[in-house]
Amino acid sequence: MSQYAALRANVGLLGTQLGDTVRNQLGPAVLERIEQIRSLAKQARSGTEQQDQQLKQILAGLTDDEILPVARAFAQFLNLANLAEQHHTISKAGAASIEKPQPLQELLTLLNTQQVDVEKTRQAVADLSIELVLTAHPTEVTRRTLIYKLTQIADCLAQREQELSAHQLARLDARLNDLITQAWHTNEIREQRPTPVDEAKSGFAVIETSLWQAIPEFIRELDEALTPVLGHGLALDAAPIRFSSWMGGDRDGNPFVTAKVTRQVLLLSRWKAADLFAQDLDVLGNELSMNLANAALQAAVPGSTEPYRDLLKTLRGKLLHTRDWLTEALKHDRLQRPDDLLWHNQQLLEPLLLCYHSLRDCKMDVIANGLLLDTIRRAYAFGLTLLKLDVRQESGRHTQVFSEFTQYLGIGDYAHWEEPARQAFLLNELASKRPLFPRNWQPSAEVREVLDTCDIIARHGPEALSTYVISMAGKPSDVLAVQLLLKEAGISFPMRVAPLFETLADLTNAPECISKLLAIDWYRGYIQGKQEVMIGYSDSAKDAGAIAAAWAQYSAQEALVAICAQAKVQLTLFHGRGGTIGRGGGPAHAAILSQPPGSLAGGMRVTEQGEMIRFKFGLSKLAQRSLALYASAVLEGVLLPPPVPKAEWRALMAQLATTSCEAYRAVVRHHPEFVPYFRAATPELELGQLPLGSRPPKRNPNGGVESLRAIPWIFAWSQNRLMLPAWLGAGSALAEAVAQGKTALLHEMRAQWPFFATRLSMLEMVYLKADAQIAAYYDEKLVPEHLLGLGEQLRNQLSADTALLLQLIDRPDLMANEAWIRESIMLRNTYVDPLHILQVELLKRVRHAPETVNDNIKRALMVTIAGIAAGMRNSG
Repeated sequence: MSQYAALRANVGLLGTQLGDTVRNQLGPAVLERIEQIRSLAKQARSGTEQQDQQLKQILAGLTDDEILPVARAFAQFLNLANLAEQHHTISKAGAASIEKPQPLQELLTLLNTQQVDVEKTRQAVADLSIELVLTAHPTEVTRRTLIYKLTQIADCLAQREQELSAHQLARLDARLNDLITQAWHTNEIREQRPTPVDEAKSGFAVIETSLWQAIPEFIRELDEALTPVLGHGLALDAAPIRFSSWMGGDRDGNPFVTAKVTRQVLLLSRWKAADLFAQDLDVLGNELSMNLANAALQAAVPGSTEPYRDLLKTLRGKLLHTRDWLTEALKHDRLQRPDDLLWHNQQLLEPLLLCYHSLRDCKMDVIANGLLLDTIRRAYAFGLTLLKLDVRQESGRHTQVFSEFTQYLGIGDYAHWEEPARQAFLLNELASKRPLFPRNWQPSAEVREVLDTCDIIARHGPEALSTYVISMAGKPSDVLAVQLLLKEAGISFPMRVAPLFETLADLTNAPECISKLLAIDWYRGYIQGKQEVMIGYSDSAKDAGAIAAAWAQYSAQEALVAICAQAKVQLTLFHGRGGTIGRGGGPAHAAILSQPPGSLAGGMRVTEQGEMIRFKFGLSKLAQRSLALYASAVLEGVLLPPPVPKAEWRALMAQLATTSCEAYRAVVRHHPEFVPYFRAATPELELGQLPLGSRPPKRNPNGGVESLRAIPWIFAWSQNRLMLPAWLGAGSALAEAVAQGKTALLHEMRAQWPFFATRLSMLEMVYLKADAQIAAYYDEKLVPEHLLGLGEQLRNQLSADTALLLQLIDRPDLMANEAWIRESIMLRNTYVDPLHILQVELLKRVRHAPETVNDNIKRALMVTIAGIAAGMRNSG
C-alpha cells in the first residue's frame, strides 16, 4: 500500500462529496463537464500535445454560464486538497510519510548522539525564546467563514480515523456533505477589503480556534520529552514560544491603520483574552470542587468549604466585569479606566498559582497538572492582552515630525540637517527634563497622527506592546528620533525600538549603523544590554534577487552578532520572512538551521503572514507540530551551531551574490521591455481588484514596478507559474562558477554549509513549482508579439538553470529526496492547470473585449486567482 494512500483516499472522498454537491445544485451535465476537464488535465500532464490542446479548446469554449461554476469547482477542490494534506501531516497514517514526524524526539536523539553536555541543554531550554509575529500581509485569499468550514471538515476527517460503526460513519459523511454544500453556496471572494480591525479579528480567531489549545499541549509535549534528559520538567512560568501581532499596528504605507485603530485593536485583544480566560475558569470551576487546601488558599477565602471554586468564581467575575467595561470603552474614543479591572497579568496569575500550589501541597498533583496547569501556561504565553502588538512606521514620518517642529521654532529644517546635527539635537532633548512640544503648537494632520500613536503606546504599556519597528531605517538618528517621540508621549517603560534593514544597501549598511548606535552612551544606558534588529527579506529579494539578498542577510546578521558580542549586548534578530521563497520563506526548520552561528543566542522573532498562518497554525494539532518544529530547530541551532564558513566559501558566495544580482537587475531594472512584459504576462493589474488586505498594493499609487510591494510582485509571478523573482540570476551565477572550474567547491559548500545547502534546496522547490509550458501559454494569448522574445528568453533561462541544478545535486528529478514535498506539489497540478488556462481566457476577455465582461466573468477571474494561490500553497 502506498505511503500516500490515506491522503489520496481523503482527497478522493472530499472530491466525490464536492462532485455530489455540484450535481445536486447544477445538474449532471455541469458535473460531467467538470469531470471531463479534470480527466483531460490529468492526461495532459503525462500525455500528448493533442490532449493538452483538447483541454485548452474545451476551457476556451465554455459559455458564460459554465465559466464560473467550473472555476469555483476547481478552486474549492484545491482548498479541500490542502485541507486533506494538512490533516495528513498530523494523522496516524501520515506519520510514516512526512518529514520530521517527531521533531522534539529526533532532536534529543541527535543531541545524545553528538554527546551534547546536559548542562548546556538545560541552559538552552531555559533561555529558549521564540516570538512568532502574526502579520496582516494581504496573501490570505480565503475568507474567514470558509476557513471555519474547512476546520470543521478537518475535524470530520480526524473522526473518520477512529473505529466507527456504519451508522456513525454515515452520520459523519452526512456532516461532510453538509459542510461542503455550505462552502459551495458561500461566496469565496470578499465583497469588500478587510479593515485593519477585521484583520486583527482574524488573528484572534486563530488564537481561539487553534493556538489556545496548541500552546499548552506543545509545552506539555516539550516538558515530557525533556524530563528524562534533564531530570526535571519545565519551569511553571516557561513560555518558550509567544505570539505577537502586526495587525492594527503596522502603519507603514497603510493609511487605514491610525492611532484610533491601534487603540481599538488593543482593547479588542484584551476583550478576547478576558472572554477566553472566563471560559477556562468556567470549566475549572466545575472541576476544582475539592475542599482540602493549604493555609495560603484558606486565608484568601476564609470560611469557604470549596476554596478553589470560590476563589476562581471571584476571578471569573472580575474577568467578566473587565470584558463588560472593554465593550463600553470600544464605543468611546476615550473612557476613564476604573481601578477594579483586571489589567495586569499578575492579577490573573496570583489566584491561579495560589490554587496550583495548594493542590500540590495537598498531594493532588495530578489535578494541579491537569486543566489548571494548561490555563496557567496560557496566562504566561498570552496573558490579559492575548497578543502583544508591534508598531511599525516608516522613518520618514518621524523625520517629518521634527522637520515641522524645528521650522516652527525657527531653528532650521531637521530634514535637511546632517546626521551629527540630528544626533546632537535628539540627544540633547532626550537628556532634558522639560517637555519638548509646546501646547500651542499646531502640527499637520500627518504629524499629529504620529504623535497620537505614541500617546496610545504610552497609555497601554509594556504588557500590551512589544516592539516599535522602524522601516527604511539607515542612521542612528532614525532610532533616536523614535525614542524621543516616545519619551515626549510620557512612556514609562523602555520599549524595544528595532531598525528594519530591508534593501540591499540597508543590509550592507546595518553593521555600521548599529555600531554607531552602541557607541552612544545615552543609548547604551537606555537599552539595558539588549538590542533588537529586524532583517527584511521581501524588499531585499525584490531589490537584488534571492541569492544576493540571502547573502546580504547572512552577512549582515553575522556582522551584527560580532558587534553586539564585542559590546556585551544581547542581540535578538527579528526575521521579516514572507511565505514564499522569493520573500525569504520556505520550510522553517531548514531556514533556522541555515542562520549564522551565534545568531539564535538572544532568541528569535519571526513574522508569520497571511495564508501561512492558516497552513501552519490553522488546526490545533498542526499548530502543535509547527511549534515543535520551531523549538527543535532553534535548540539545535544553539546547541549544534552550523560551521563558520571557510574563507573560500565566503569568496565564492560573494561572487555568486554579485553575479546573480547583476543578472537579476539586468532584466528587472534595465531591460526596456521588462515592465510592459510583466504587466502583460501576469495578472498584476487585475490583482488590485482582489479585496485581499487593508494595505494598498503600492507604496506610491502613481509609481511603476519599483513602487509595487514585494507581495503583489511575487503573487503576480506565481499566477503564471514563471516564479521569476525566486530564481532569476541564481542559475547564471552558478553557471559562471561551474565554467570557472569551481564545481568541487560548490559540492563541498552544499555538503558542509547548511546556509548554501538550503539555498539550493529552495531553488529546487521553486523549479518544481515553476512551469514553463503554462507560462508560455500566458505569453501566447496575452503578450504582444514584440514582447514575446523576452518571455522565451526567460523560459529558456529557467530550463537551463533547472538542468544545471540537477547536474550539481546529481539527481534525475527535482525534490527526488523530498518525497512528501514532491507528492504535495504534484497532487495539485491536475487541478491548478485548468484554472491557469481559464484565467488566461478570462484575462483575454477583460483586456481585449471588455464589452463581453459581466459580473460572472469578473468573479470567475477573481476565483481563478484565489484558486491558483490555494494550489501553489503560497501567494505572496
